[in-house]
Amino acid sequence: MRGLFITIEGPDGSGKTTMVKELSKRLKKEKINHLTTREPGGIDIAEQIRNIILDPKNNTMDAKTEALLYAASRRQHLVEKIIPALESGKNVICERFVESSLAYQGYGRQIGIEEVFSINQFAVDGVMPDVTIFLDIRPDVGLTRINRHRKNLDRLDLEGIEFHDRVYEGYSIVKDMFQDRMIVVDANRDIEEVVQDVYKIIYDKIKG
Repeated sequence: MRGLFITIEGPDGSGKTTMVKELSKRLKKEKINHLTTREPGGIDIAEQIRNIILDPKNNTMDAKTEALLYAASRRQHLVEKIIPALESGKNVICERFVESSLAYQGYGRQIGIEEVFSINQFAVDGVMPDVTIFLDIRPDVGLTRINRHRKNLDRLDLEGIEFHDRVYEGYSIVKDMFQDRMIVVDANRDIEEVVQDVYKIIYDKIKG
């Protein structure tokens, strides 16, 4: 039986990485077969692409180049790790997926959500999440969290608030596009409370 493909989305500083780690701890306790991963990255080739995309030194990168690199990383990650895991019956929890590209490159970089979606449709070849959790937090709050807790800021962290505001607006459009599977969770609360809510959603989906 095929596993469930679950993605965790949200603006920078919304707590996605922490969320994936905490969900995995709880799923292990329940002996639920799962795999956690992230984008861009998750496998060697995709991690190499991630380093290129996020390196602050690459500040001349064209917006379309950035979008294509994300899609290339996603393709390799999908065929090498995600699809085999799903087909083996594992539930996959992935930090970021196509929705991030639509919000960040499509709307944030202003190259068009439809254009970026087209690139990614070619890359994912019809494989999309079964359920997506959107950790909802205002960009200024998320960036404050990042500046407080992260020592090394990447190329996207260093973008101005105008860019991050556009990304947040982009996510509003993306949520409408995929409203049948996107579940919004308030990420402004204590992390334990947010994890509890998200875990219940995911547990019910897996068991349901």
